[in-house]
Amino acid sequence: MAETDKIVKDSESKMKLAEEAVKKQFQTIHTGRAHPSMVEAVKIDYYGTITPLKQLANITVPEARIIVIQPWDKGAINAIEKGLSTSDIGITPTNDGRVIRLSLPQLTQERREEIKKVLHRIAEEGRISIRNVRHQALEKVTQMEKDHVISEDEKFSSKDKIQGLTDKYVKMIDDILKHKEEEISK
Repeated sequence: MAETDKIVKDSESKMKLAEEAVKKQFQTIHTGRAHPSMVEAVKIDYYGTITPLKQLANITVPEARIIVIQPWDKGAINAIEKGLSTSDIGITPTNDGRVIRLSLPQLTQERREEIKKVLHRIAEEGRISIRNVRHQALEKVTQMEKDHVISEDEKFSSKDKIQGLTDKYVKMIDDILKHKEEEISK
């Protein structure tokens, strides 16, 4: 039973990683309210080195729809502006020489629908990752039974546990998606 428990535990940790990846990607999608996580991971070419924005600047949200980026090195401001312009955040930065401001536009119904499509795609990628983990775990358990390492009962018990985990994490992703969609609809 210890062999299958290890497979179940390993599967759960991989499924948790998939769920966390979906959460992290959802945080970068703007819902009409500014949040530092929307730009923290934007990659900036800083003197030939690709660096996340959060390592180059202080990122604040003084108002609900404005993000202010204050570089620690004033020489990096143009590189940061260029990185933000070429990123997929969809907001044009304004540079006053000291700070960069990002003003989030009010969401139109059309933009809300586009965002929902992106959210559904990200959620589906997460579900696929979870199902792939399940598939790999079930193959290992089936192989163990074929090799007479575990009994048929242990195989079915492990398969039930793995399916239970799959259902649990897919539901978590669905719940996160539903919550994010409600946030966008406001």
